[in-house]
Amino acid sequence: MAGQLQDVSIPQDVQERTALVTFIKIAEAWGLTTDQQIVLLGAPARSTFFKWKKEGGAIPSDTLERISHVFSIYKCLNILFPDPQRADQWIKRENKYWHGRSALDHMMKGRMADLIDVRRYLDSQRGG
Repeated sequence: MAGQLQDVSIPQDVQERTALVTFIKIAEAWGLTTDQQIVLLGAPARSTFFKWKKEGGAIPSDTLERISHVFSIYKCLNILFPDPQRADQWIKRENKYWHGRSALDHMMKGRMADLIDVRRYLDSQRGG
């Protein structure tokens, strides 16, 4: 009908695949190892991780939430540092907020709370 928006739903599997592909691109930009990627995703089995990369598949809501936090961290970094290389390098730089450890070191503890900590820190730095 003219003048009305149609509900165009994107299938869940397409959304999940897109989220994973984007996560992998961010991980590559940050220079993350496979093990680091697995930790950020909530420690799925290695075989599951490689299956997701190759074939896709159902991704648990916890993992999707983790990916969402990584997206937000990436976005904040690119707002704070207009130079993409500097933004990507920040994640591995020592930071006094984490007692000389990097944000990546902090996130490698593997807890969702650690991703949220980094996200909140960056949000506060940009005044959000």
